[in-house]
Amino acid sequence: MAARHARPPLVADCSVLAALLHGEPNSDDAAAQLSARALHAPTLLPYEMANVARSKLRAGALPADIEGALADFASLRLTLHAVPPAALLPLCARYQLSAYDAAYLWLAAELEAPLATFDERLGKAAARHLAAPG
Repeated sequence: MAARHARPPLVADCSVLAALLHGEPNSDDAAAQLSARALHAPTLLPYEMANVARSKLRAGALPADIEGALADFASLRLTLHAVPPAALLPLCARYQLSAYDAAYLWLAAELEAPLATFDERLGKAAARHLAAPG
């Protein structure tokens, strides 16, 4: 009975979560993509979010706003997964991705879940890779 109420998995990358948590213009789209989903990401995500926060501070964002966004991130129901580094190299080569982006793609394939991203290159790679048969 509990399975009937399970939220379907979704791998969310930093671009989508940053848009949502920092109130970027595409935050409504981010919220719609993440709604009613069980969120997953590679263990590198918190470091990427910290880097976004650093960049926003350097660009003039208010420290209180950044602290609020990081607190909201910390409160998300998000499952983080270790990704084997050797699994990333074929994805990097095939789709011309960074190892960071390949980690999201690998995890989405591993979980058989869609990948939410605003990164155009990663989105195109996900469309091709996740649609490929077994």
